[in-house]
Amino acid sequence: MTTTRTLQYAQVACACIWCLFSAGIVFGFAALKPILISEGVYHELCVPEDGDGLLCTAQDLKLNFIFALSATVTNIMALPVGKILDVYGPRVCGIIGSGLLFLACGNFISARHLSSIWDPYLVGYTLLAIAGPFVFISCFQLANSFPQRSGTILAMLTGSFDSSSALFLIYRLLYQNWYPNLHVSRFFTFYLFVPVFILICQFTIMPHSSYKTVNHIAKIAVEGLDENGRLIEGDTGSNIIPDEQERQSLIAMEEEEEAMPNRSHRRKSVLETYVEGKLQKKSGGIFGVLHGKSASEQIRSPWFYLMLLFALVAMLRINYFIATIRTQEEYLLNDPKLALKLNSIFDTLLPLGGVVSIPFIGLLLDHTDTLTTLTVLFTTSIAIGIFGLIPNSFTLNLIGIALLVVYRPFYYTVVSDYSSKVFGFDTFGTVYGLLSCICGIFNMSQNLLDKWTHTTFNMNPFPINLMLVFFTVVFSLTITFYIRSQISHKSRDGRLSSNYQTM
Repeated sequence: MTTTRTLQYAQVACACIWCLFSAGIVFGFAALKPILISEGVYHELCVPEDGDGLLCTAQDLKLNFIFALSATVTNIMALPVGKILDVYGPRVCGIIGSGLLFLACGNFISARHLSSIWDPYLVGYTLLAIAGPFVFISCFQLANSFPQRSGTILAMLTGSFDSSSALFLIYRLLYQNWYPNLHVSRFFTFYLFVPVFILICQFTIMPHSSYKTVNHIAKIAVEGLDENGRLIEGDTGSNIIPDEQERQSLIAMEEEEEAMPNRSHRRKSVLETYVEGKLQKKSGGIFGVLHGKSASEQIRSPWFYLMLLFALVAMLRINYFIATIRTQEEYLLNDPKLALKLNSIFDTLLPLGGVVSIPFIGLLLDHTDTLTTLTVLFTTSIAIGIFGLIPNSFTLNLIGIALLVVYRPFYYTVVSDYSSKVFGFDTFGTVYGLLSCICGIFNMSQNLLDKWTHTTFNMNPFPINLMLVFFTVVFSLTITFYIRSQISHKSRDGRLSSNYQTM
């Protein structure tokens, strides 16, 4: 094994390690929350009338607000981090992420001293949320280290991201069973190892240039071709062109085209045209519908804003449930012990969901067209909502939780896949980043829903969940019928309609 190849393996391994410990740890809030309650965080907000319980309404709302804000910030940061990555490179992003983790740890470690100046728990957790995209998105370029295995590397990084929520689960188990003196400040003192590790890696083995943008990585993952529409170095094309004779013919035509003089501007290669034709057929005619259009034209299209409406509700439901699972299940099951048991099961299943579901998600994307995949996504989303409405049934609520932990990575993967196929790779970072950013901002309404549940509905989650299920059904059906109508138009006109009217 050459020195270069060994270094590339080390880079991927190190990236997976730090993503596992930092990329998405804020989504493990359900496991961290009992520790914060036990440590008396925000207990000063409770009044004597609340009784001697460990948790009061004001304290619960404030703790849930921490997660609502952090989930919002994480999604908002997807857009600016992508731009910083394109301009300054992955090393700068990694260093920024490491610095933010240092600052986050400092807030938790010195919470007692900082509480008179600002809210160290809110600031610290928000800094963890901002750092996540910096250390995660900057790793995408490593997929170019092994171009023929780019999909596998992206899956490993995504799996590390999904599993990172287990960090706070491990902390809770240690805290509640073996080390009751492992206070929050002490835990984050040990956690300082993570930003130190990231910083050392950035200055030693990680690349600081010669990387691919998020747009280019998306193209490699979907088409198997580089940013110029040609075979990646060392690739024979066997993964995208099954017939040997046809493959050799196309490669020969590609070589002839490359040798042609006066190629003054970028145009589709022979291989690119072939691959896109295959992808269009495989996707059911959806691939390429808005390719070549400007980002502003794409954003004004129903293809964007109808998916945005569904994504707004889907992301809100996911994060709202993560923040409020304990209180929701206590009301639905009318049994605090069963609610605690479900909460513990959820803490365990959440990080496992992404890892377990990755191969199944890949099989579904590889063997079904885009509309079928979206139909499965919409159906699963509605089913999860319905299970969350059923009272006094531990089994049905457990099924809903099991579906949710698999649905979460499935949702992110399908929306990303939809964006790359519909909007193309030239604008992927901007359009998908904008969609995530808007969803993140809208996610702050989670705090309002939580407040209504505590006050207006007296801890009854049914009205809020019913409203979210209703909008899920409406938006799912709307985008499904729209896509079906476009496919029907294509069968008559020979191409999909893009409909650029503004909303």
